Amino acid sequence: MKPLPLPVFEDLVADALDAVPPELMALVDNVVFLVEDRNPEEPDLLGLYDGFALTERGWEYGGALPDRIMIYREAICAVCDTAEDVVDEVTITVVHEIAHHFGIEEERLHELGWG
Repeated sequence: MKPLPLPVFEDLVADALDAVPPELMALVDNVVFLVEDRNPEEPDLLGLYDGFALTERGWEYGGALPDRIMIYREAICAVCDTAEDVVDEVTITVVHEIAHHFGIEEERLHELGWG
């Protein structure tokens, strides 16, 4: 489907973040969420966690720049047929990338149905 306007898509990402349980979001540390059109290196990628998972952080982590979670608007819209599909895919992608922040690997996410 045609990409949704940026403000509409950003609202969907905000809604997906609001749907994450507050006790879980309270554990998300030093992360910024960004909406971009596409990943320049992997244009079909729907989302990307760029940083150090909580399970990889040690004493030397202090003062680090925020990790980044990118949600790719055009790529998500391209794999969806309807606006409802976009809402679902945004939620899945947001949860998937937050899981990487907690150190959950790709294989386990697929086992859990968040692939």
